[in-house]
Amino acid sequence: MAWTWRYEKADGSVVAPAGPQEEFPTQGDAESWIGESWKDLLEDGVDKVALLDDGSAVYTMSLHEG
Repeated sequence: MAWTWRYEKADGSVVAPAGPQEEFPTQGDAESWIGESWKDLLEDGVDKVALLDDGSAVYTMSLHEG
């Protein structure tokens, strides 16, 4: 099982990651990483992210505060 993030614009179009695609062994690891990295992603033009479990979306969330 591999947990990854898909990066998206506000309209849902996919944004390529600035670096290599991160893979995480657990959902908790993926969520901890996004908690530390969301501001950098926002600065890189990412508006929202989707958590993927082996390619299937578990949930989507906005990186904008509010």
